Amino acid sequence: MNYETCDFIDEQQIGQTLAAAASDAGRVREVLAKASEMKGLDAGEVALLTCLEDGELLHELFETANQVKNTIYGKRLVLFAPLYISNLCANECLYCAFRATNKAIIRRSLTQEEIAREVEILISQGHKRILMVAGESYPREGFPYVLKSVRTIYDVKSEHGEIRRVNVNVAPLSVDEFRQLKAEKIGTYQIFQETYHRDTYSKVHVGGKKRNYDWRVTAPHRAMQAGIDDVGIGILFGLYDYRFELLAMLQHIRALERDFGVGPHTISVPRLEPATGSDLASHPPFAVSDNDFRKIVAILRLAVPYTGIIMSTRETARMRSETFALGVSQISAGSRTNPGGYTHEEEETDASQFSLGDHRPLDEVIRDVAAMGYIPSFCTACYRLGRTGRDFMDLAKPGDIKLHCDPNALSTFREYLRNFASEETRQIGDRLIADTISQMSGIARQRAEKLIKQVDAGKDDVYC
Repeated sequence: MNYETCDFIDEQQIGQTLAAAASDAGRVREVLAKASEMKGLDAGEVALLTCLEDGELLHELFETANQVKNTIYGKRLVLFAPLYISNLCANECLYCAFRATNKAIIRRSLTQEEIAREVEILISQGHKRILMVAGESYPREGFPYVLKSVRTIYDVKSEHGEIRRVNVNVAPLSVDEFRQLKAEKIGTYQIFQETYHRDTYSKVHVGGKKRNYDWRVTAPHRAMQAGIDDVGIGILFGLYDYRFELLAMLQHIRALERDFGVGPHTISVPRLEPATGSDLASHPPFAVSDNDFRKIVAILRLAVPYTGIIMSTRETARMRSETFALGVSQISAGSRTNPGGYTHEEEETDASQFSLGDHRPLDEVIRDVAAMGYIPSFCTACYRLGRTGRDFMDLAKPGDIKLHCDPNALSTFREYLRNFASEETRQIGDRLIADTISQMSGIARQRAEKLIKQVDAGKDDVYC
């Protein structure tokens, strides 16, 4: 099938659904009861929840999201770092510092040697997962630069570490290019539609290939057609009404499920943040309040309960922590959003894509997360054992995936504590691991104890 045009975003239907939504307490509680069964929500039910303003009902929404999050994910929280290899871009996106005509930032694309140095630094901090990001234009060699960069990341090794999963966020590709990307053993292909509202999309994307709405929105379809099981999608909240965006994203998800039997592996929920040279970024047309942002996370957790939700360092440490209980399952940590940012931290304000809200280093993030009772996980086992796409969902929906994920999270956390953590973080983490195992039972506990014993004996990279 030719996935180049979009026939699955129906703006008229979205408008009708939103117009019919009204916050009726009895109906809201019916929807929350259904959501607690972890079978997802339809468009009308999502629209209804977006109307919530009553404090008591909002509390019930948040409690239901917390219940679903804990049932599916437990206390696991996956950590990763973005690696920006280039900020060259031929597009003119009015909200982005990387836009082509912006003269206020320093442009650069990293050499393979510079990429390797960035990876060495991330490995020395304890990272195992990377999201490789590039502006939507490449050095003279073109797309092969992306492929070569993935190879470079995987090739970097150290005594106690290596990057075990490279996820990729690059411009939309053809099916053949996606096949080449898959051949490099990437994890998730991630792309943000930014806004699903066509008129707004055309107003904020005024130059470059990114102006083509259809080519961008169908990129996850082409990736899956090429055999990439795990795709990630996202919205840049603040460009248009978040209620519309949620319903449009749900249409996108259902289209993927219809065509491939499985929706996106992850959803990202960035809010528009200030960016050098962009007045629009500093004055979002549809600014999302903190309370509405919490509501967005909770609704997504209920609408697509088995899909990972990613929270970036755009948000403050406090907001990130609050959303853990509402549905977030993955976070970036210790991030830099400029090429070479880990090697040359002082360049951040001159070449970054957007402003960060959370500047804590990885060790501090892990210490704070563990102190809250969450298990920081660096696990990449599912990807390496082929538990991706539909196979992952087949294990996730009956709850069987926890028999793998919980032990693997604990072993990768112990590996981090043994090889990279500060003494304070190690003490907090070791206590949390002991307490967590004491509350486990059956196969999960047996596996966890076995893996922890192997890590304590000096073995790295153990998983089930």
